[in-house]
Amino acid sequence: MGSERKFSVEMVRTYVVLSRFVDRTSAVIPAHDREWEELPERRIRPGAITTTETTMSSLPCELLDHIVDLVHDGQTFGQVPLELRNCCLASKSWVPRTRRHLFAEISFRTAKSLESWKKTFPDPSTSPAYYAKYLWIGCPQVVMAEGAEAGGWIASFSGVEHLQLGGQDVSARGWEVVFVLFHGFSPAIKSLCMRLSRLPFPHFFDLVLSFPLLEDLDMGHCQDVPTENGGDSDGPSMPIAVQPSSLPVFTGALDLHLEGGPVGPVVNWLLSQPGGIHFRRFTLSWFREEDISLTAALMEGCSHTLESLYICCDLRGTSHRHLHPHG
Repeated sequence: MGSERKFSVEMVRTYVVLSRFVDRTSAVIPAHDREWEELPERRIRPGAITTTETTMSSLPCELLDHIVDLVHDGQTFGQVPLELRNCCLASKSWVPRTRRHLFAEISFRTAKSLESWKKTFPDPSTSPAYYAKYLWIGCPQVVMAEGAEAGGWIASFSGVEHLQLGGQDVSARGWEVVFVLFHGFSPAIKSLCMRLSRLPFPHFFDLVLSFPLLEDLDMGHCQDVPTENGGDSDGPSMPIAVQPSSLPVFTGALDLHLEGGPVGPVVNWLLSQPGGIHFRRFTLSWFREEDISLTAALMEGCSHTLESLYICCDLRGTSHRHLHPHG
């Protein structure tokens, strides 16, 4: 694999050199600081366009895809290899296949990064959001402030498979707004991860049900979990959407770490689903004695599919961990 990647990188560098003959090449790629920048256009010798474009187009599409895929294999999360960035400058025909990797993981950790994205791509319908498979929203306050206007750029991420929502100092009412805006925005969602301080149960359940292909559910570090019918007193609750006809499959992993409140409402809701739950892996953190009894109910609900169980009990400041593989 190492030699293959080295070979592919050398080929990419070769074609990047050839790109100097391309008349005009423009691309938008993620910068190192996870903001967004537009590469300058190139204006080189006009007489060599035909020769270069012919050279590029003469390569089989499968080979070009293989080269870009191999360069991508050297990428780590949050870091884009220089060779992959340069692929956008090699040829105009390389831009779509490179964007598939460049924009596969999008993180809006701050309001500045989100504003930079919207400034670079003012028209959501032509943005590379379509290529995104992983989306992390860490600035919910911006989404809340935009309200319905945020629906435009949110809907452009219709191919996202993994969604993570996180943020502190946001009220339950604020999260209701965010949940409504993200309701069913991508039918391809398979994994949902929540890292938030307040959890409004009804709207959270409604959000989960809007993703029919959902397999993995991760709820962690919720410091304040209101009761099923409770919430904040900072305004009326957002309306609950109509329950979809197709329910999530729940065939992946369940991770519960609700330090700030009981997990009973979440577990009882999962067990009450008409289609049942079919998780293969459990990672459970219990902080109350009454929560420990829920383990048996979860295991019984997934008795035919459960492969592994990881439990962390922290009742009086002490922690005990157990690993119980299936069978």
